[in-house]
Amino acid sequence: MSHAMSDDQVANELKKMTAFIRQEALEKAKEIQIKADEEFAIEKSKLVRQETSTIDSIYAKKHKQASMSQQITRSTLANKTRIKVLSARQELLDELFEKARGRLGGYSKDKGNYEGMCRGLVLEGLYALNEGKVAVRARKGDVEVVKKAIEGAKKEYKEKLGKDVVVELDEKNPQPEGSPGGVSIVGGGGKIDINNTLDERLKLLETDALPMVRTTLFGKNENRRFYD
Repeated sequence: MSHAMSDDQVANELKKMTAFIRQEALEKAKEIQIKADEEFAIEKSKLVRQETSTIDSIYAKKHKQASMSQQITRSTLANKTRIKVLSARQELLDELFEKARGRLGGYSKDKGNYEGMCRGLVLEGLYALNEGKVAVRARKGDVEVVKKAIEGAKKEYKEKLGKDVVVELDEKNPQPEGSPGGVSIVGGGGKIDINNTLDERLKLLETDALPMVRTTLFGKNENRRFYD
């Protein structure tokens, strides 16, 4: 048979329940706080990593831009310097060939050497054409010297190849008097003209001997891999 609780007993039970509920609430609140702290720490760590990554990315980008800018600056300066050096070298080469061009006219003054030179130029044309009859054109002032040169070239041609060649001096179509000298050898019925004038030979020298002249004046180019 149950007995009704007294007021004191009821009050005591209420205190126990209140204490229990309060304890449960405190523990729950503690759990919530711990979980909140953990989530905050995780989120904070995540944000720190993101910010750190962003800062690193910005720094890396700026560093790359600065490095590229330095490379471009160095490359630009190197190219400007290279262009200046090449320009100075080209000016020197142009000056050398211009001086050589100015001295071409003097070769015809020494008749003996000039005759030998013309003989060689005529002979070269005879070998190149390999025809039975050719014409030679020279300056009016060189007619006598070139006639002797032709006879010498014909003789050597026969000695080397064992056959005669007819060489006529084309006095109707002389080389311009402004020419520094030399001859042209015409074959193929007037269709083939081997220009062996001194100014033309100098032009060929500028092209063919230029690499050798460069090496002689400025040394070997270490950056060059291929040679003709």
